[in-house]
Amino acid sequence: MSADKPEQSKEEIAAAIAKEKLEQDSLPYKWSQVLEELTVIVPVPPGTRSRDLQVQITRSKLFVALKSSLSAPIINDDFYKDVKVDDSTWTLDDNKEITLTITKSNKMEWWPCVVKSAPKIDVSRIQPENSKLSDLDGETRSMVEKMMFDQQQKQLKKPTSDEMKKEEILKKFQAQHPELDFSKAKFQ
Repeated sequence: MSADKPEQSKEEIAAAIAKEKLEQDSLPYKWSQVLEELTVIVPVPPGTRSRDLQVQITRSKLFVALKSSLSAPIINDDFYKDVKVDDSTWTLDDNKEITLTITKSNKMEWWPCVVKSAPKIDVSRIQPENSKLSDLDGETRSMVEKMMFDQQQKQLKKPTSDEMKKEEILKKFQAQHPELDFSKAKFQ
């Protein structure tokens, strides 16, 4: 547990999970997430066609409604955080549910909710699936490899990759300027 949260009893945790489930079940949609994206399933009346729907995904807002319905939109709210509009899509499946695939702008954080007005889940309980480095895109993979290398170096009390880079730059500078005395210099 984190330092700012007191230890909870098993009963308190079970009660919190039950409350969270009740709140999530009351939403007009079901949702799930991985670090990179959200999947939102919105049930609609059987026989609904895509032309009967109005779905708008903007950087900060989600709007889902039945065009013919006199009732309020199904979802009309700001996203919890910004999304990548061009990478987000929606489909109508079996004329009975809308599947929205929403790509997060920040692909390195868990969301406690899809839209700001929705009840939040406790993201500290999320247990992500183990993934292999080969599953990651190039930029994320190299960042993770660097973090793993630096962690290993720290455990061995050796310089991290950034510290090694600084040492290399200093050595090159000293080689180019032998007239300068660095013997009493302190570097951080």
